[in-house]
Amino acid sequence: MNINFAVDKAYEKKTLKEIADSPVEALQGVSPTDAQKLKEAFNIKTVRDLANLKFFHWANAIVTLADTEE
Repeated sequence: MNINFAVDKAYEKKTLKEIADSPVEALQGVSPTDAQKLKEAFNIKTVRDLANLKFFHWANAIVTLADTEE
C-alpha cells in the first residue's frame, strides 16, 4: 500500500507511528469540519483514536462474518 494515497501531503514523509498519533485531518478526505464532528460525537482526536473506535471494530466484525454466513 502506498501510504501517500491515504494521507494528506503534509504527512507523506512521516512515519506510521507519527501518522497514527496525528490529528484525523491527516487522512485524505477528512476535513477540519469532519474532524470536529468526530471529536464531538466520539472524542476522536487522532488517527489512532479512529482506528480503535469500538463501533468500527463491531461493524468490521459484523461485515466480515456476514460475508461468510450461509
